[in-house]
Amino acid sequence: MKKVLFTVSIIIFSGSMYSQPQKIVSKSIDAIPINSKEIVLDGKLDETLWKNITGIKDFLMQEPIEGGKPTENTIIKIAYDENYLYIGAIFYDSEPDEIKAFKMRKDAPLNTDDRFMWILDTYLDGRNAYFFEINPRGLMGDGLLTIGQGRSLNKDWDGIWRPWTHIGDFGWSAEIRIPFHTLNFDPKISTWGINFQRTVRRKNEEILWSGHKRNQGIYRPQNAGRLNNLNNISQGLGLELVGYGKAEAQKVENESDGSFKKNQSIDGGLDINYNITSGLKASLTLNTDFAETEVDDRQINLTRFPIRFPEKRDFFLEGANIYRFAPSSGVYPYFSRKIGLQSGNPIPILYGGRIIGKIGKVEVAAQQVKTRETDFNNSEDFSVIRIKQNFLKESSIGVLYTRRHTNKGNEFVPPLPDRNTLGVDLTLNTSTFLKNQNLQFQAFAVIHNPNTYDEIKNNIWDRSTRGLRFNFPNDPWSGSLSYREFGVFYDPAVGFSRRNSFRRVEPRIRFSPILEKSALIRELKWEISFENLMSLQWKKLTQNIRLTPLSIRFESGDEISYQIIRNYEKLLYNFNILGDDSIIIPIGDYTNWSHQIELETANYRKIVYEIELNVEGFWSGSRTEYQNNLTFRPFPGINLSLGYNHSNVNLKEGSFKTNLIRFIGDFDFTPFISFSSNIQYDDISKNIGMNNRFKYTITPGSDIYFVYNHNWIDDSGKYKTSSLLGASKITYTHRF
Repeated sequence: MKKVLFTVSIIIFSGSMYSQPQKIVSKSIDAIPINSKEIVLDGKLDETLWKNITGIKDFLMQEPIEGGKPTENTIIKIAYDENYLYIGAIFYDSEPDEIKAFKMRKDAPLNTDDRFMWILDTYLDGRNAYFFEINPRGLMGDGLLTIGQGRSLNKDWDGIWRPWTHIGDFGWSAEIRIPFHTLNFDPKISTWGINFQRTVRRKNEEILWSGHKRNQGIYRPQNAGRLNNLNNISQGLGLELVGYGKAEAQKVENESDGSFKKNQSIDGGLDINYNITSGLKASLTLNTDFAETEVDDRQINLTRFPIRFPEKRDFFLEGANIYRFAPSSGVYPYFSRKIGLQSGNPIPILYGGRIIGKIGKVEVAAQQVKTRETDFNNSEDFSVIRIKQNFLKESSIGVLYTRRHTNKGNEFVPPLPDRNTLGVDLTLNTSTFLKNQNLQFQAFAVIHNPNTYDEIKNNIWDRSTRGLRFNFPNDPWSGSLSYREFGVFYDPAVGFSRRNSFRRVEPRIRFSPILEKSALIRELKWEISFENLMSLQWKKLTQNIRLTPLSIRFESGDEISYQIIRNYEKLLYNFNILGDDSIIIPIGDYTNWSHQIELETANYRKIVYEIELNVEGFWSGSRTEYQNNLTFRPFPGINLSLGYNHSNVNLKEGSFKTNLIRFIGDFDFTPFISFSSNIQYDDISKNIGMNNRFKYTITPGSDIYFVYNHNWIDDSGKYKTSSLLGASKITYTHRF
């Protein structure tokens, strides 16, 4: 089967590559050289300099009418000097009082607000780009964009840049300054890829400068226009120093006698970044600390398999787009949370080094990290190497290698061998299939050596995974077909595996037309997928048939959907569902149906309500589950969210209920001053956790944090403190 799929893919892609190419005329805009002293950065574009630049205004709708004329005018102008790129933008609005701008916190999702997005493809390769976005109140969002199996946007990259915005009776405007030293580029190339997109939120109107079709868009660098005339620009010395100082006080309860262990510390660390070449950056981190990192969102796991939490630590987020392996295939041979974390608790990092960037058409990323020895963990060394060779216009082949070395064992950690993992992934992409359709093919394989000396006799086939995937990501029709195998003992030491010992086939198809002539409905969606998961002996283990009879996105932005699911599970081992031996699901075959309804009001409203109701057969009985989230935005910068998840489970083996409550309060006084509070409770752990964080950005790249964490545990009906943490941290960035 795998050989057949691979052969078919080669035939299809060969036909696409050698077919008559579609003639594409790229839009272009000239960058105008200026003297920076001629600009007063206040967002108003009233200087003579801006008035003398013609700019561009030839935007077209992507939604609601593909290729239609926008209802509001937009003008974009580009200027530069030796050190900075300047973007001037005027967003005319016939109803300025209706401009939506609720948020100010950096990288907050802008599905609530009017927004302006743009990308910079600094190597003009149509594969990678820097992503930026702002709203009318000066919120900054940025990230790294990479083409692949679907959209890959790593919004955890933080560039050093700044916008200034102004709201007036004409609409709103912005002046944006981006230092060239925050970007990697080839100084010999005077033309970059560039694209712009504006959202008029109350109308749910999306307009683009280039690539306005639904199969294109801002997230596809290959559909960008051209930014010309970038001459004599400088990256500086390419040297960056990031230092931090931290003071911390902690109190943790000793479970044996109820006393508290207190700890106070003052510490500091340093990151050094240097551009070896215009496209290759080396970094060294000493005594890395993550005191300011946000806590994980708590989840109640009623499945047999672990949950993968997202990475939130800055050091491991840079270069994450290169480390991504076979995206959308559900395989993670490298998972950075295996480094410096144990069950969510931090393990100190002594030092680390990395190299990230491009050498010609080759993308590279490598890192070496050493963790400190603790009472229950030995010191460890982690090595990760990623090499990806780009070929043709949109395709690549890559190699990923990881190594985990644990120093000699103690009474808590037995001696372990070096654990090595090797993966290879192939991605074939084309955006010219049948002239203007996207088609993607992917293949991958991963192997690793034994994780313990007891596993030496295991077959290498049992310590490996492999798979293939076709993807047709288009509108209104889209679909995919994937096949993957996971060996019995597949468990990469620096990776993540939710489940092993299976073969899986999953076809999916979706039809989602936009109703351009409807005054009520914007988009309809029908979808069906079939997940067939078998043992390595081809015996049925899991089957999921998911049918979405109808999903509706209204012109107002409100959404409603209904889904039917038929699930079959073959349980090979008794399942301790709550982990406390109170309810055991016995071995057997289980077939159930579930019905799921989702309702979400438009995000641009001051009050937003989301509910997901799931009524289903669940193992030997039934479960009723609902997830609620209420968001209130009384004033710009204040976002209050209350979430409540409830499950009522009735089984032959017993019944129980679960509850999870989460409150998040975001108070953004300016784009540079913010306070957040995250309070969570669940009745499985019976723990209340509170995380408070104050952040003051002195200048982009230099910040002050104050963090206060407090946890309470249920003690015979009374809640008592289990741990306290107070920390202050200052970071300072200087670029030469």
